[in-house]
Amino acid sequence: MASSNFVDYVKIFCRSGSGGSGSAHFRREKFVAFGGPDGGDGGEGGSVILRGNSQYWTLIHLKYQRHIFAENAENGSGARCSGRNGKDSVIQVPLGTVARDAETGEVVGEVTTDGEELVLLRGGRGGLGNWHFKTSTNQAPRYAQEGGPALEGTFILELKVLADVGLVGFPNAGKSTLLSVVSAAKPKIANYAFTTLEPNLGIVEARDGHSFVMADIPGIIEGAHEGKGLGTRFLRHIERNSILLFMVPADSADIRKEYEILLNELTMYNPELTDKKRLLAITKCDMLDEQMMDEMRSQLPDLPAVFISSVSGLHIRELKDMLWQALQLENEQ
Repeated sequence: MASSNFVDYVKIFCRSGSGGSGSAHFRREKFVAFGGPDGGDGGEGGSVILRGNSQYWTLIHLKYQRHIFAENAENGSGARCSGRNGKDSVIQVPLGTVARDAETGEVVGEVTTDGEELVLLRGGRGGLGNWHFKTSTNQAPRYAQEGGPALEGTFILELKVLADVGLVGFPNAGKSTLLSVVSAAKPKIANYAFTTLEPNLGIVEARDGHSFVMADIPGIIEGAHEGKGLGTRFLRHIERNSILLFMVPADSADIRKEYEILLNELTMYNPELTDKKRLLAITKCDMLDEQMMDEMRSQLPDLPAVFISSVSGLHIRELKDMLWQALQLENEQ
């Protein structure tokens, strides 16, 4: 089976460029008996830099390029000529990429905006030429400064999908179907568990020409925070969503219990996720009438809820309005 184009985790080895050494050169010209020191400075070594690129959506381009080396600088020369700086090695990454040290696990930084740069390893400094060390008591210094050494390290790059609304639910809750209805996204839809194996993003049009980004996250099962099902591989994508839309099918045996299981999995994975605004959508309601919906409302958890059907379009407009209003309130805070 062909591997997926969506790669959200890579480990890379990086090395910056070493700095050029300064020159210990002396001026030598005809009719100049005692030319002074004129050794130039060494160049600055190239750095390894992450740069955010909104045109990228995956780290697949780094899957087979695990070694990133910047260029070494050149040494200084006579006539105070400085050495050429080494070229930086710039790694284009999608927005939402987090870099952490592979040995310590410490977060180095993250890239969240287009064009934002994060220096992973800075190039070695250039050494000073001998003319810098000339003094009244030392007119002819025969030494220069060496260039700074190259730095190297192993880093883990993780992509956390940036979206306004994240869909949270068990497999086959109707998340992909909803995304395909409210946006132009074409996620895989089938009647079996774990149809969605990678996050899908779609732009949802709201009223008055406004829009927001919705993310379909692969289904969660009980014990996901311990590695069951797809495990924690995709739970991190939920961290970057402003609002969480929980989705539970109308034919569920206990809607409140399913919601509590989903919420518990997110809490066990990262307690800070409980601070996010939460809404509830009861899916697959095309066979329910208004009386049955009213009877079910008393069994729902205490949060804003709406009954929808992606197939018939039931209350889809109301759902989009509810999400847009919730996003506006979040932005005002």
